[in-house]
Amino acid sequence: MGRTLATITQLLNETEVNLSAFRRTLRRSDQYIFDGLFAAARRHIAAIGQAESLLPFESALLAMLLEQSKEISILEQKVEELIKKNSG
Repeated sequence: MGRTLATITQLLNETEVNLSAFRRTLRRSDQYIFDGLFAAARRHIAAIGQAESLLPFESALLAMLLEQSKEISILEQKVEELIKKNSG
């Protein structure tokens, strides 16, 4: 029988477990952010699975960056709206 390959979800969970000592050394507030990064990666699990030329964790980091960029963009739009509202 052939080898069974781990799913992207399993690999991401394994990576998170492997980083548990790192996570434990973070401040509690940073642990919350750390957990959020992995949650962000899970929102793009299908895309991570399609990035065959990258290592799974590299794809997960890209998904995390995507989510961070989306958040920044939303916040920038809100700031622009507030500036327009207050200057008009």
